[in-house]
Amino acid sequence: MEFDFLPNLPKSDLDDRKFEDLVEECLQRIPRYCPEWTNHNPSDPGITLVELFSWLTDQMLARFNQVPRRQYIAFLELLGIRLQPPTPAQVEATFYLSSALPQRYSIPAGIEVATERTASAEAIVFTTDAPLEIGCPRIRHLLTAPQAANQPQALRDRLANLWAQTSDGDWGGPELALFNEQPQPGNCFYLVFDEAEPLDGNAIALTIKGQEATPTGINPNAPPRRWEAWNGEQWQPVLDQEGDDATQGFSFNELARQGGNPLQGADVLLHLPVEWPAVQFTTYRGRWLRCTCLPAAGNRTPYEAAPRIVGLGCRSIGGTARASQCLKIDRELLGISNGEPGQTFTLKSTPVLPRLEGEHIVTVDAIGTPRRWQEVNDFADSGPQDLHYTLDSGQGTIQFGPQVRESNALRLQGGDRASRLPTTSTPGAETLTTATLEQQYGALPPRGCRIYMAAYRTGGGLKGNVQAGTVRVLKTAVPYVTHIINRQAARNGSDGETLEQAVIRVPKLLRSRDRAVTPEDFETLTLQAGSGTVARARCLPATTEGAGTVRVLVIPQVDLTPIQQGLGLAPAALELNDSLEQQILSYLDERRLLGVNVVCEEPDYTGLSIQAELYLEAAYDHPEGREDVRRRLRIALYTLFNPLTGGPDGTGWPFGRPVYVADVIALFQSFPQIRQIGAVQLFEHRWQGDRWQRLPPASVVDPGAEGTICSWFDRYSNSGHFLSCY
Repeated sequence: MEFDFLPNLPKSDLDDRKFEDLVEECLQRIPRYCPEWTNHNPSDPGITLVELFSWLTDQMLARFNQVPRRQYIAFLELLGIRLQPPTPAQVEATFYLSSALPQRYSIPAGIEVATERTASAEAIVFTTDAPLEIGCPRIRHLLTAPQAANQPQALRDRLANLWAQTSDGDWGGPELALFNEQPQPGNCFYLVFDEAEPLDGNAIALTIKGQEATPTGINPNAPPRRWEAWNGEQWQPVLDQEGDDATQGFSFNELARQGGNPLQGADVLLHLPVEWPAVQFTTYRGRWLRCTCLPAAGNRTPYEAAPRIVGLGCRSIGGTARASQCLKIDRELLGISNGEPGQTFTLKSTPVLPRLEGEHIVTVDAIGTPRRWQEVNDFADSGPQDLHYTLDSGQGTIQFGPQVRESNALRLQGGDRASRLPTTSTPGAETLTTATLEQQYGALPPRGCRIYMAAYRTGGGLKGNVQAGTVRVLKTAVPYVTHIINRQAARNGSDGETLEQAVIRVPKLLRSRDRAVTPEDFETLTLQAGSGTVARARCLPATTEGAGTVRVLVIPQVDLTPIQQGLGLAPAALELNDSLEQQILSYLDERRLLGVNVVCEEPDYTGLSIQAELYLEAAYDHPEGREDVRRRLRIALYTLFNPLTGGPDGTGWPFGRPVYVADVIALFQSFPQIRQIGAVQLFEHRWQGDRWQRLPPASVVDPGAEGTICSWFDRYSNSGHFLSCY
């Protein structure tokens, strides 16, 4: 490893003699020690041997004059630097019940779910972090409003004095219009659920009864409506796919075509937010769900007539729980204490993930009395009675307090801290102020006691960032649960820190000194806060309008396997989720200056697609060759125009840097299979509302702002890339 990043300060060599100096010194000694040797020409074999040994000595002195890698690592150890352990990926696993239950049902924490094991890959295990409560939802209010607002206003209760509620919680009555008689975009209705029932993360089936084709003029396969739930901060979409709405936008088109009766009801499957708090808007309090009327294609009227229903019911059919990619191990016996200072033990499974509540060391003496010990980073402040130990997360090594020989003068200078240390010394040491004392840092487990690790978790790494729909195996039997699925990809998993990464990280930490003052400090500490889950961070310069506010842009670490498969990254994979955002903000809040407000957000991404005509060499002018070249080009383009691996230096496409046609042509020219390059066009994609919109072709795609970054998202932007090979 070359430490080229270190400052090049003036430094003296231990021995400044070079090859020529060594040869000259040997020649000057020849007359003294061997006067009969008179031929000092380079052709003499003796001179050849002199030059050979001078060269070997020069190489040895060159090594003496360098700080070796081993010594640099020793410096890191003296600073207390440890390699960061891997971070477990987080996933939301949805458990589906065999049928709705008449009462609340709880799925405990610690349930293990996994991906399917294949011939080439082991199963990746996830463990749920908290219990999942599946409640019995009860609708209290059906409210309508002319416009969907972030804070609902001008609400009209449609159930009072019109519909009746049965004992099982269902509502029914005369026909009820959900929107205005002449529906307009923005019309909406709200369902307010009883706050007494725990519905966080529940999957509910909303049963709607109505008449066939009462709302006319819509496309049943793409109805103009949107289901959302208030998660405490914003309205979050809760309908995963159109197939989950059996009413097809309240038209009951497919149900009637198959001979069903809409009056008996059809279900809308909704997945509620994992955190769905009860709030109060105007005079109504509960958990809020809404359906908003959207403009139809071409800005046409969404519905020619308001959809009407005659009944409404709801039941829970499952729930979603957060899970971490880890395997939990309980009460592992480490060994028997020998009562000696500094004894170490090693856990069976590594690496060890950051400890949670209940993950600690327990010692049990001969009479069965347990004692709980506390983990510390080091023993610098540990006294002889403190039940402390250290744990190396990477190696799984547990160490108890060492005994260190120190000078009595050091003890006298230690003040209050030294007064807590033992005074055991050799006979007569009391009269010698510089006598050597053996100081014990941290308590020792009594001889013969058994040492247990109450619990710990192992796992983590990028491999845990699995794709959506891959977590299907229920490893722990749970009554009433038929199957599970992860509806979204796992995120925030990262591998453990390597030594090379630590060597780069430490100078930055020493420069910032754990305080966020300069933009570079915020970027360094943001990477540190992510513990490997943040790939890049960018602190934007302060503006006059945002005085006192620091904006930090975060690009999370994601799995790059799709790039090597020629598929590219989905834009959703680069979204900054709430858990990572709160983790970063909490870390920076302890290190920022007073009066500074930190805002953590994701960059604005500019999509890019390319249309090019390429003429290939004759050896590749066949269908298989053209397809192989096209695949290689896609991989190269996804790699170049990428927030993580793109750009000239391969560390990610720079913020705010435009993309020129020349960048694409330079990439094409590096392929020997391409004989000639024809027309090349760039297409910019901008996020408009809820989809990517392709703009007209241009010779340059300019993000236009420092907080914007270009990426090739064409596979996911409703306009596939086009590379013609001839």
